[in-house]
Amino acid sequence: METRAVLRGVRLSVDKGRLVADLIRGKKVDQAINTLNFTQKKAAGIIKKVLESAIANAEHNDGADIDELRVKTIYVEQGTTLKRSAARAKGRGARLSKPTCHVYVTVGN
Repeated sequence: METRAVLRGVRLSVDKGRLVADLIRGKKVDQAINTLNFTQKKAAGIIKKVLESAIANAEHNDGADIDELRVKTIYVEQGTTLKRSAARAKGRGARLSKPTCHVYVTVGN
């Protein structure tokens, strides 16, 4: 039995999110949460919330036993890029791109 949780439009770079996602792929959920607690990256806190949501979904909707759950799949995809402008010297402007991403977590036995 598999249960999903999705978070879309996170203000985070895809590459930075994938670094953290690779750390917990295939692990048991309690071990994955422990790993995320001690990872000092912004993405770790975001992915931890999505993982906890997937665990809660599995427990509430499917009646799954938390001790047997594993992170089946986790992936981070590119979202829309927010385009902003910043003031530069001599009255000019520059374009800033602020990337977003989507986080998908699936837990199961």
